[in-house]
Amino acid sequence: MMQLIKLAFRNISRNKRRSILSALAVALGLALLLMMASIVRGEMQGALATSIKLSSGDLQVRSSSYVEAKTSLKWSDLVINPDEVAAQIKALPQVLEATPRLFATGIVTVGDTSTGVKLLGLDPLSTASTPYSDGMVSGTFLASDDQSGILIGKGLADKLKVAVGDQLALYANTSNGDVAQQKFTIRGIFSTQTPGIDDTTVLLPLAKAQALTQTTNHASTIFVLLKDRDQSGVVAASINTPGYQVLTWQGMNEVIIQTEQFANAYMFLMYLIVLGVTATVIVNTLVMAVYERTREIGILAAIGMKGRRIMTLFLTEASLLAAGGIVVGLILGVLICLYLEKFGIYIGDIGATGFLVGERIYAELNVNDAFMLTIVALIVTLVASLYPAITAARLEPVEALHGK
Repeated sequence: MMQLIKLAFRNISRNKRRSILSALAVALGLALLLMMASIVRGEMQGALATSIKLSSGDLQVRSSSYVEAKTSLKWSDLVINPDEVAAQIKALPQVLEATPRLFATGIVTVGDTSTGVKLLGLDPLSTASTPYSDGMVSGTFLASDDQSGILIGKGLADKLKVAVGDQLALYANTSNGDVAQQKFTIRGIFSTQTPGIDDTTVLLPLAKAQALTQTTNHASTIFVLLKDRDQSGVVAASINTPGYQVLTWQGMNEVIIQTEQFANAYMFLMYLIVLGVTATVIVNTLVMAVYERTREIGILAAIGMKGRRIMTLFLTEASLLAAGGIVVGLILGVLICLYLEKFGIYIGDIGATGFLVGERIYAELNVNDAFMLTIVALIVTLVASLYPAITAARLEPVEALHGK
């Protein structure tokens, strides 16, 4: 075996430029695939984490008749005595936080400029509000008893051209179908780095949001965070509150989960395309080697080297090219992924619907992805080298010696 490896090294070094280009093709293909897999995984996991943090939570408890798309404020569609319900849920050992939230739609007006907004009433002291308080760009966060202060997203502030201390008029739908109006002072501007939130959302203390929308002692949902997200099904089953529905993060983020499954299928097709191009380069390299070394192959066959051993020689050459390319590809791919994990790719607001997408796409390097792609790249390279290896093994010694 060592003799074959030495021969393979010698044969590869005969045409260094071609060998380097072949190994480079494997390296670039593997690095590209690793980067693509990491970006897809990072974006899907990032979108899911963002949605859970800002929108769905690990669980939500709602009225059985509540329809999220309608943002209903009818008392019959809301959770009554939400503080009591939240306290009961928070008493469960698996629950980290449970807090009432109220959703409404409205319009904000500044001068001659008006735009539709989503109104979120929350408890400023709840740990579930941390993503907003930690994302303060300017100003201060809300106080629970603030009756005239409001927070707005950075994208909305830029659109309205307002700053901390400015006033705006908020028109909001109420539980009886009317529209309530009040002027508010902008206490602060927040950024969650998610355009779907920052461009459309205004925040009010829960008590003030209830008073404005005439839903006192009612909430749209109980927003629940768990100590262990994998326990969501168990916790949901243990919450037995008549007249209410319990939604898990899987059900509320079904679009993201389905998109990830579709993306994985699409990525498999991309793997085949990239590896197909890589395999073509390897085949061309080895086919050229067969034609250039026809007489040499004839001599080896004439002195007794069997066809199986000649085929093994070419497969060894392919393995060495693949190994070199894979090592370089892994190093290059890992470096790219580590960079994208830290800095990401800025995409701004791409207008995606169905789930929340951040301003940046971050990669997520996964050892299983790297291992799987390495094995696949090696197998594809070896399979691609079978044709030229078999061709070399089947050459007749006499014809090969005459260069035919």
